[in-house]
Amino acid sequence: MLIKSKPDILPSEITPESVYHDRRRFIAGSLSAAFGVASVGLPGLASAADGDGLRAQAPTDLVRSAPAPWWEDKFASIAPAVKTGGFSTSEPLTPYRDVISYNNFYEFGTDKGDPIANSKQFKVDPWSVAIEGEVEKPGVYTLEDILKPHALEERVYRLRCVERWSMVIPWVGFSLADLIKRFQPTSKAKYVEFFTLLDPETMPGQRSRFTTISWPYREGLRMDEAMNPLTLLAVGVYGNYLPPQNGAPIRLIVPWKYGFKSIKSIVKIRFTETQPDTSWNMLAANEYGFYANVNPEVHHPRWRQDMETRLPQTLFSSSRIDTQPFNGYGEQVASLYKGMDLSKNY
Repeated sequence: MLIKSKPDILPSEITPESVYHDRRRFIAGSLSAAFGVASVGLPGLASAADGDGLRAQAPTDLVRSAPAPWWEDKFASIAPAVKTGGFSTSEPLTPYRDVISYNNFYEFGTDKGDPIANSKQFKVDPWSVAIEGEVEKPGVYTLEDILKPHALEERVYRLRCVERWSMVIPWVGFSLADLIKRFQPTSKAKYVEFFTLLDPETMPGQRSRFTTISWPYREGLRMDEAMNPLTLLAVGVYGNYLPPQNGAPIRLIVPWKYGFKSIKSIVKIRFTETQPDTSWNMLAANEYGFYANVNPEVHHPRWRQDMETRLPQTLFSSSRIDTQPFNGYGEQVASLYKGMDLSKNY
């Protein structure tokens, strides 16, 4: 799939780093306004006179299912991004409008603009997540059950797509490791498998006669990857709730892997003894490996991986940069693959 050129983004529409890191203005603003007010400048971005920093306002045409009341408390006390351990970066953020409008979410279509255009009927309330497999506490848990014990935190991660474009995104969520510990995997649990919602009625890509994916979409991690401190379960972006096109209401973020590993709209987590099948690997094993670590030395058949285009791309700047091994997170994760041939275990 080719990268589409982006229209010019005005300098006034790019979040200044100094403003973003002003946490005094980030959490401010009414949560009800977050679902109905757009500001001047960057669409969907607003600030309040007092509070804890800059908050992205998500217009009602982007967030179509208001969260349950208990979400309000969760998003009123987001912990700032930790500056150490790879949990944040000083690189300029990708503008909010690009984050919510340029997406791969094949359940809603194959073009980058399809997810935002085709998710009008998508609902996130009620929502539940099934916990299955080699675990002491299996069951079906409501989203409130899943989130209740966890304090939300902000993390600013690089996102690298296998298609050779990248973003820098401020996510809101909590450590996957903390969730896993709650359900007490057995000694047989060597892998963690994830499944996206199967709902052809509201996800038109799943009912398309041209689809080549075997639905539901599924992904997986080795247990030590899942337990790594960087691995995040995200429920928000830019300080606000996830829009449908970004994987509402809960998605995975694995920042040292290509973006297709970060599965969206999760409804099932299964612990297994054997390596699970994953959607893109099932479709084209020679192109999409199970590990999918960002590796500038191993090229995809259609895209070189030693360079990337950092969005937004304008007529005056291609934003071309070098790709880093493990997407720049090697210090935190390279030890997971010690002794492995990463050109074969791609």
